[in-house]
Amino acid sequence: MTPGARVQAAIEILDEILAGQAAEKSLTNWGRRSRFAGSKDRAAVRDHVYQALRCRRSYAALGGTETGRGVMIGACRDQGIDPADLFTGQGHAPAPLSESEQAHVGTFESDAEKNDIPEWLWPVFARSLGAQSEDVAQALRARASVHLRVNLLKGDRGAAISRLQQDGISTEPHEASPTALVVTEGARRVKNVESYLSGFVELQDAASQAVVDALPLQNTPRVLDYCSGGGGKALAIAALCDGTVYAHDVDPRRMRDIPERAARAGADITCLDTVDLSKSAPFDLVLCDAPCSGSGSWRRDPEGKWRLTQDTLDEIVALQSKILDDAAQLVADGGVLAFATCSMLDVENHKQTQDFLARHTGWEHLSESAWHVHTGTDGFYVSVFQRAG
Repeated sequence: MTPGARVQAAIEILDEILAGQAAEKSLTNWGRRSRFAGSKDRAAVRDHVYQALRCRRSYAALGGTETGRGVMIGACRDQGIDPADLFTGQGHAPAPLSESEQAHVGTFESDAEKNDIPEWLWPVFARSLGAQSEDVAQALRARASVHLRVNLLKGDRGAAISRLQQDGISTEPHEASPTALVVTEGARRVKNVESYLSGFVELQDAASQAVVDALPLQNTPRVLDYCSGGGGKALAIAALCDGTVYAHDVDPRRMRDIPERAARAGADITCLDTVDLSKSAPFDLVLCDAPCSGSGSWRRDPEGKWRLTQDTLDEIVALQSKILDDAAQLVADGGVLAFATCSMLDVENHKQTQDFLARHTGWEHLSESAWHVHTGTDGFYVSVFQRAG
């Protein structure tokens, strides 16, 4: 495919997404009907689509319309490319620019539009991040790096770097966590190499690893990952503590891969259904990696940025409060409760901490940490409480 044909493919996919279809479904459907496209073509089209979704508002402003065509015209202008070089109408490229498209001078009507944040959310976003809000918003407009967690049950970070190099994957240590690596070359191949398949490394953002580092895992015989999902943090915990690690999720289907992942990693994790929690309690440490807006991971899931509404955010905040209240009942006397999100919004983070302490007596607030995307990780937050003994 020519560069212009790749842009035209992205336009067609974006039009489907803007009409309400999920990005992955639209990309999959395009791939099925485009057998002629090679692996490099598919990767390039995917990159076009996801970058356009990250920057949907600003690209539409630069391109003149919030359509696939308008967004891709804006993408060219944002990247310093003359759209006329790709919009030629030749070789399956998009049709040439009209006079109005050529004459359009993109201007931003608000800070939210310039920074690719929904208009309703910008006041909340800016209030949460203060002087860093524009830097964080601009960082969300770029593709995220690929991070790996070194499995200390198999070896140390130096050994992992060497093994990955033999697999053709170049990495460097990431400062956010002693187990974190950032992939500098070969990111698309990680899941196919021996170091990953043998459980020596796992895909996990460096800040997600730092959340686990912030937990007081010493002298914690029984640890529960209360909202475990696929078990990424449970696996990280198992590599750092000598206690028994349990995983739970309100939807057991989300945990279906944990036994296989744990076996690959050489970890021992016991999955618990909700009905088993009260029988297995109390726990010395309970981690609640709660459902959230996902604002810290919008580089990886840009659709989430545009799907979020005020009503949805309010529902999420209420759910987080309930999860904290329920999880607190599972903590042993003198035990620890940790609350984490992959959000950067204060209403989901520090305010949740304050509200929990206001609702519950007999808890001490031990620590609070946050990571933001402009510093080279996903956005994460963790707050740690200890129950009176």
